[in-house]
Amino acid sequence: MKILLIKVTLRASWVHSLKEKRMVVKSIIQKLKNKFNLSVGEVDKQDIHQTIVIGISAVCGSSAQVDSTMENVITFIEQNTDAEIINIENEEHIFS
Repeated sequence: MKILLIKVTLRASWVHSLKEKRMVVKSIIQKLKNKFNLSVGEVDKQDIHQTIVIGISAVCGSSAQVDSTMENVITFIEQNTDAEIINIENEEHIFS
């Protein structure tokens, strides 16, 4: 069993309030949950209106599935939000 952990930092330069940011965050989180069977949430910088940090976790059966899932998630984020990805941190934990 492999556990995928990704922390994606995005910049939404057009956002001018926390209310606008909340709408962007809720949208991308819901889209990710609907498209992939993942756990997703905003994990940092909640009070900074132009920075979005999303944590994503998933249980995978193999390292290949971890890599594939990560690539698909990143591509999906790029295609479904106007926010710019500025950092991606990922980890893979192995449990036997």
